[in-house]
Amino acid sequence: MSEQGTSEQGTGTARRGSAAWALLITSVAGFMAALDNLVVTTALPSIRKDLGGALDDLEWTVSAYTLTFAVLLMFGAALGDRFGRRKLFMTGLTIFTGASAAAALAPGIEGLVAARAVQGVGAAIMMPLTLTLLTAAVPAAKRGMAFGIWGAVNGLAVASGPLIGGALTEHFSWQWIFWLNVPLGVLALPLARLRLSESYGSGARLDVLGTVLASGGLFGIVYSLIRGNIDGWTSPTVLTGLVVGTMLLGAFVRHGMRAEAPLLPMRLFRSRAFSAINLSSLLMYVGMFGSIFLLSQFLQGVLGYSPTEAGLRMLPWTGMPLLVAPVAGILSDRIGGRPVVAVGLALQAVGLGWFAMIMSTSVSYTAQLPALIVSGTGMALYFAPAANLVMSSVRPSEQGIASGANNALREVGGSLGVAVLAAVFSAQGGYTSGQAFVDGLRPALWVGAGAVALAAASAMFLPRRTAGAAVEAPSGAAREDVLVG
Repeated sequence: MSEQGTSEQGTGTARRGSAAWALLITSVAGFMAALDNLVVTTALPSIRKDLGGALDDLEWTVSAYTLTFAVLLMFGAALGDRFGRRKLFMTGLTIFTGASAAAALAPGIEGLVAARAVQGVGAAIMMPLTLTLLTAAVPAAKRGMAFGIWGAVNGLAVASGPLIGGALTEHFSWQWIFWLNVPLGVLALPLARLRLSESYGSGARLDVLGTVLASGGLFGIVYSLIRGNIDGWTSPTVLTGLVVGTMLLGAFVRHGMRAEAPLLPMRLFRSRAFSAINLSSLLMYVGMFGSIFLLSQFLQGVLGYSPTEAGLRMLPWTGMPLLVAPVAGILSDRIGGRPVVAVGLALQAVGLGWFAMIMSTSVSYTAQLPALIVSGTGMALYFAPAANLVMSSVRPSEQGIASGANNALREVGGSLGVAVLAAVFSAQGGYTSGQAFVDGLRPALWVGAGAVALAAASAMFLPRRTAGAAVEAPSGAAREDVLVG
């Protein structure tokens, strides 16, 4: 063999090794961030027992993470583009790992909520850079397989979150749902330093003002929704939060229309497809997150299942995307994304309504199983084509922003869902008895079903077939932009 051939073979082997390491590192990081969306849900009764706290405190253990994750996600991607993607990825991973340890060591509910908020900051910096770094490391011909593995790992994290949280809580303690992240982060950090290559984006100016406006507005509204039943909906604190939050979000929209390089350009919403799929995503997560937040507590607090048993019993819902999503992807390729997404959201709404109708203090798991399967099937039909619908609704040069916006709106929907459904729950019921819990849960589930039904209606406004952006296949740097977020 010639010296040149040996050199080329060595280079090819090095590239394959680099791609494999990048896939491993980014998949582990993505798994950690995705897992912490739902892993805490089955631990909520144990957290409440150990640390005390009322319903609003439990809400913040979920919302503090999803809210900071949502409002800083696009800003985190921009930081990586400007200051170095590997450097910021490692910074986000360090913050996330340290905050996980702080959550496990939290002496009270306030400390846990604060640590969860910092976790969200780390995830917002780390998560959008995983695909960008993976894109840089994997040859174009192998990216489809790499992205498929990355997506499957993230899907597994979402599906197994309640089960992992339940198992760790029951067999060890709830603190271990956070300790789990620490060794993973500690191992991933030196590997990221040694195995990932540094890269930079366009270096566009950071939109600090847009980030502050979005963060302040969403915090004010979510805070008011959580405190409404406690302080009174006409109390100065709640009214101030609602009014100021709404004004800040209005200013954010105005800023997005006028600024030169805004965090979220409002011109994207001129596209009917972009507006419809993002509204559907927001409403879908309102119904889904809020319902899982309450149902996981119902399974343990009212029906008496252990945390592990509760996690296992939710798998027909949370785990169904692993089975149905490939079929949904094939269907969307053949008949278009609109009917698949609309049917999926309609099934999710039917599943939540089914839960509301059968809900009682003695409902059997056999009676719940059809609702779980219908809900899970609907969620899977939505997940598969949604990302493609987002990407195909804008020009290739704007796909990175569009993807980040969709991810952020989904997390915002999760925060709002927990706040809104918990507000309905606490207005109609409470924790005083099993019947009181059911009295609050039933109307909350109807609200969740209504939100997802509206999402299905919004999906009907999607074009039959999206063209334009989908036709023009991006390449090179533009392809990298597609994958941010």
